[in-house]
Amino acid sequence: MTQSQQSHRKDEHVFLAEKYFKADANAGFDQIRLLHRALPETALADVDLTPPLPFGWRWPIYINAMTGGSPQTGKLNAQLGQLANALGVAIASGSQSVALHDPELSSTFTTLRKHNPDGFLLANIGAGHDVHAAKKAVTMLHANALEVHLNAAQEVVMPEGDRDFLWQDNIQAIAAGVSVPVVAKEVGNGFIREDLQTLQQLGIRYVDLGGRGGTNFAVIENARRPQQDFAYMRDWGQTTTESLLEARGLPLTILATGGIRSPLDVVKAQRLGAHAVGISGLVLHHLIQTGYAATLAYFQEFLHQIRQLYALLGVTNWQALQTAPALLGTKLEHYRRARNLPAI
Repeated sequence: MTQSQQSHRKDEHVFLAEKYFKADANAGFDQIRLLHRALPETALADVDLTPPLPFGWRWPIYINAMTGGSPQTGKLNAQLGQLANALGVAIASGSQSVALHDPELSSTFTTLRKHNPDGFLLANIGAGHDVHAAKKAVTMLHANALEVHLNAAQEVVMPEGDRDFLWQDNIQAIAAGVSVPVVAKEVGNGFIREDLQTLQQLGIRYVDLGGRGGTNFAVIENARRPQQDFAYMRDWGQTTTESLLEARGLPLTILATGGIRSPLDVVKAQRLGAHAVGISGLVLHHLIQTGYAATLAYFQEFLHQIRQLYALLGVTNWQALQTAPALLGTKLEHYRRARNLPAI
């Protein structure tokens, strides 16, 4: 089978995502300080990490959208499906748009369900697609939910990207017409409050903030440009922590993705209101560099350390974590005040 331009692009994305992966992300988590409790009065056995979601998830993390659409990325998706199954965490597919155009590539996505037959799986489609395409994406994976990704900055920088971003009618129709929960997801440039409120009005109840600080598709797509003339876009958008502040107090279920590098980042994101936290680049990096078995062991310990941090903070569940003493650094507090956002 001759590889299409779209399929080849999926391989490029994986290669470039790993090339630009940074062990120390810049998502703003260094601007959040959780205060140590010398007398936590907790026991690990009493900590309940179940996130306050209507999805039945056991853990506060999930493997977020990454890949699929080529033979190489199909192999990665098989491993990701196995990993999600072994850890008992939810997993989101990469964008299925390429498989809707070329059904021969659908197996590079359905392998997620094949290797995770009973797990919680999110389908994934771009906001430029209509409700019929959204339903096909869900059916393809027998998905439990659907991510609708918002990636205007990526499309602008992508040499062959879309140039029309008239998405609100599609989003409203998908939210009303699809039988599973719909998650509106940014892909690395975050949200401001005004857009979150617009999504509410369109019928969206779940948002993945997808903040700046992790995998940066503006950088990735710029690397694919002959002149690489969009280098100035590397800092475009709101960080994950800024986006969390933008979302505080809104009647939305908030998922936070972007630059998660440690169990402490997960707990900090939850302290700012994230109901659960998505991890993409860190999973892909470990899978490529260390293999499946080592990646599984790494994230099993990762989950255990989240439990330990809860206990160290003197809390035993998400609700209690919301009142754990915390401070914002100068930059993040300045952002909060400048934007007139609720205090933490």
